[in-house]
Amino acid sequence: MSVSDIFQQAIWIILISSMPVLLVAMIVGLVIGILQTATSIQEQTLVFIPKILAVFLLLFLLGPWMFGHVGEFAKYLFGNLASLVP
Repeated sequence: MSVSDIFQQAIWIILISSMPVLLVAMIVGLVIGILQTATSIQEQTLVFIPKILAVFLLLFLLGPWMFGHVGEFAKYLFGNLASLVP
């Protein structure tokens, strides 16, 4: 396996691991923004609390799955480090 393959796999793992958190934060922000527009309440801190609670809940639920993927990749890298370094 070449270094470019490893970088490609690392980027793929980063995208797969971070995408659920980013999507939930975006959806919660969009819903709160729509509610703010509908009610004419323009308080900036109103978006922050629900968004951070949703992200923390998602990290609690999907954290083991996300860190499992990252951990497996790290084990692979450290296990094959000798073959990657010339």
